[in-house]
Amino acid sequence: MSSIKIDESVFDKLAEVLKKHNLSEIEYKSGETRIRLSASGGYVPVAPNNVIQPQIQQDSSVAPESKDVGFDKHPGAVKSPMVGTSYLAPEPGASNFISVGDSVQKDQPLLIIEAMKVMNLIKAPKAGKIVHIAVENAAPVEFGQLLVVIE
Repeated sequence: MSSIKIDESVFDKLAEVLKKHNLSEIEYKSGETRIRLSASGGYVPVAPNNVIQPQIQQDSSVAPESKDVGFDKHPGAVKSPMVGTSYLAPEPGASNFISVGDSVQKDQPLLIIEAMKVMNLIKAPKAGKIVHIAVENAAPVEFGQLLVVIE
């Protein structure tokens, strides 16, 4: 039987991410090693009570290349705090949370990112006007990817 060598600090870092972003599960894969941590030990019902506050203007060295290069460096750029699937409306058939030209208040819902069967509500980090929406409904998003621009 072979033994698996895993750097235990990876577990600590993943646990920090779980707690920081109020996630119920997180999965990490490197080569053939796959680690999945669950904060609850079981399935958590899908609900938009996991609120993620994206940071404005994150370090661009960690962001993937964006076709919205001009907006990517905008001071009101709201970027994805996680990998997942973006949803622009609270449920299928409902109106979108926001549209270009809308005025938003701080903490107003912008969209939802589903990550590992948990719906994470992304809220406006500041008040302003929506000048650009960079994602489509039900589209995959990457960590650091441009979501919305608030001016």
